[in-house]
Amino acid sequence: MTTNLTPLFTPEGVVVIGASRQSGKLGAAMARSLAAFPGARALVNSRRPDPADGVYASVADAAGHTGGRRLDLAVLCVPAAACADALAEAAAAGCRAALVCAGGFGEAGPEGEGHAKALRRTVRETGIRLLGPNTSGFFDPHLGLTASFVPAAGQLPAGDIAVVAASGGVNHALAFDLAAAGNGISLAAGIGAGLDVTAADVLEHLAEDGRTTAVALHLETVPDGPRLVAAVRRLTTVKPVVALVVGRTDVGDFARSHTGALATSWRTARAALRQAGAVVVDDERELVDALTALSRIRLRPHPDPGLGIVTAQAGPGLLLADRAGADGIRMPELTGPTRRTLGELLPPLTYQRNPVDTGRPAETFARVLDATAADPEVDLLAVYALAEPDSVDLASAAQDAGLGAASPAVVVVGGLPEDVAEQRARLHKAGVPALAGPASAAGAVRALVTDARQRALGEREDPPSQPPPDSGVAVPPGPLDEHAAKTFLGTLGIPTPDRVPCGSRAEAHQALRLLGGPVAVKVLDAAILHKTEAGGVHLGVRTPDELDAALDAIGPGRRYLVEAMAPPGVDLVLGVRRDPVFGPVVLAGLGGTAAEVYADVALRLAPLSVPEAAAMPDELAARALLDGWRGGPVLDRAAFGRVAAALAAALVASPHTAEIEINPLRLTAEGLTALDAVITHTAGRTAEEKDHA
Repeated sequence: MTTNLTPLFTPEGVVVIGASRQSGKLGAAMARSLAAFPGARALVNSRRPDPADGVYASVADAAGHTGGRRLDLAVLCVPAAACADALAEAAAAGCRAALVCAGGFGEAGPEGEGHAKALRRTVRETGIRLLGPNTSGFFDPHLGLTASFVPAAGQLPAGDIAVVAASGGVNHALAFDLAAAGNGISLAAGIGAGLDVTAADVLEHLAEDGRTTAVALHLETVPDGPRLVAAVRRLTTVKPVVALVVGRTDVGDFARSHTGALATSWRTARAALRQAGAVVVDDERELVDALTALSRIRLRPHPDPGLGIVTAQAGPGLLLADRAGADGIRMPELTGPTRRTLGELLPPLTYQRNPVDTGRPAETFARVLDATAADPEVDLLAVYALAEPDSVDLASAAQDAGLGAASPAVVVVGGLPEDVAEQRARLHKAGVPALAGPASAAGAVRALVTDARQRALGEREDPPSQPPPDSGVAVPPGPLDEHAAKTFLGTLGIPTPDRVPCGSRAEAHQALRLLGGPVAVKVLDAAILHKTEAGGVHLGVRTPDELDAALDAIGPGRRYLVEAMAPPGVDLVLGVRRDPVFGPVVLAGLGGTAAEVYADVALRLAPLSVPEAAAMPDELAARALLDGWRGGPVLDRAAFGRVAAALAAALVASPHTAEIEINPLRLTAEGLTALDAVITHTAGRTAEEKDHA
C-alpha cells in the first residue's frame, strides 16, 4: 500500500460514483461541490447512464472520456452495502484514492461491520487509499477542490492553515470559524471512521506541504497512539500543531489503582500530544485564536518567553495582563534604556514599566511599539487599541514599527465590525495576528508561549527524550509483595524505609526491638493490593502490646511487614502503567484520595528523560505544597526526575509488567521515600488482582 496521499488530496481527476440528478441525493450534492474543480471530472451512475450528459455506466467508461487525464480520486456516493464493489471497480479502472462518505458500517452493528471488513479487504488487496467512511469529505481551496457534500465549503478562502478533524462536521465548523477570524485554509479533511487513512497519515502528508504553516488537529479516538505521537512530533519540528481532544467527561472503566483511575484516555491523549510538541487547547475558540497567531508568527524556542504589553486603553490592557499572569506568563519590567525612551515619547503620568499605557494613542505610537518590542527582556508584544476616528491608524503603526515575523506581536483592534475587519485584514497581510478582544489575545499569547517552551524543552534534552528501550532494569517475574516491590525500587536508587518481613509473631516482635518505635505493621501479601481497606495497615505501633493488637487485627496465618515510620511530609503518587492506546504512561500527582478528587495530576509517555520527568510536578495545581509551603519540605525536581525516569524505564524494559505504583511517595526534609509500592503483571494475576481490575 502506498503511503503517498497525493492522489487523494491533489488528484489529476475526480470521478463521482453514484452521481444523481435528484437534488436531495448525496451524489447530486457532491457533483455540485466538484463542479468548480479545474481538473478532469466524471460522473458514474450504473443504473441511469447518460453519456450525452457526461454520466457513464462505469468508471472504466468515464476514464475513456477525460482527454488522457487520470481519474486519481473516486468519490463514492453509494450505500454501505455497495461500497466495497464500487471501490474495487474504481481501483481496477486506475483510481489510486477514494472518499467514502456513507454511514452504515461499524457503527451499525454486525451487518455494518461486515461492510467495513469488505472495504478493508478491498483496500488491502488493491492498495487504494481510502478516506472515510462516515465523513463529509475534504476540501482544498488552493486547488478549487471541494470533495464535500457541503458546497459552501467551496467559498472558503485559500490560506495556510490545515484542519485534520475526526469528524467531518467538526472539520467544516473549524474551517468556517477560522475563515471568520480572517484566516484561509490550505487543506481541511474529516477522517470519519478512519478505516484506512488516519489523522497520523494526514499529518505526515502535511509535514511536506509547503502551503501549510500551521495545523488544527481534532481527535475523538486514537487507533494507534505511538504512530500519532510520532507524526505530531515530526510535524511540530517544522510547523505548529494546535490540538483539541474530545472526551473530557468520558472516564471509561476505572482500573484498580490510583494510576489507572486517573490516567483516562482524554488526559492521556492530551498529555501525549503535548509531549509530542502540540499546543493543546480546551475548546474550538481557543483553537481558532491559537492558530490565528501561530500560522503567522512563531517564537524562537525559549524556556520562559517575556511578554510586553502596550495598550491605548488601560482597562483592556489590565485584562490582558491579568490573563497572562494567571497563565504563568512572565511579564518582565522593561529595562532602563527602554523606559527612558518611552519617557520621551509618552505623557509623564502614563505607566511605562510593563504594561505600557500610552493613553489615547498619538503620532508617537509606532515608536512606542518599536521601543517596547526591542527591549531585550521582551520576546512577544501584545497590543490593544480602539479603531477611533482621528486617532492613530493601528495597522500602519504596526507596520512602521516592524511588527511581524521578525518582531513577534499580537494585536487587538476594538471598534465597529466594519472598522475592525478592515484593520484586521491589513494586519494579517503584514503578518501580524489580529484578535477580536483581550480574551482572544490572551489565548493567542498562551499558545505562542507554550509552543516556544515546548520546543525549548525538546532542544535541551540531552540525552534525547526517548532513551533506548533497554536502558531500564527489568522487574523480577512473578507476584511481588510489598517487601519484594520495595527491594526492586532499591535497585533503581529509590529510597525506602527500613523494614523487616516477618513470618510469625515472634519475628514481628524481634523486628520491633530491632527497629524501635514507632513502626508500621502491614499484611504482607502480593494478592492484597489495597491493604488499608482490608484492615491490613496499622501505624504508630510503639510497644509489644500495641504490636499484638495490630497482629490480632490483621489475623492469624499471615506474613507481616514491620517497617520504620517515616517523618511527616507531603505525600505524592507516582505510577507507571500500560495504556491500551499509547503504551507505557507515567503519572504523578498528590498522594492518597486527594488526587482522585481533584484530578491534579501530570502525565507523560514513557520512556522519558530526567529533565522531562523533573518538569512534571510544576504542572500540578498544588505545586506550592512542594516548594516549602508553611515551612514544609522542598522538592528537589532533579531527584524526582531521576525517580520517575527510572520507574518509566523499568516498565519499558519489562513487557510482562502491567503497572508499578508508589503511593505514597513521601517528600520530607530528607528527600523522597517510597512508603508503599505495588507491582502487578499482565499475566498470572491472582483472583484478588482480577477483582480489583
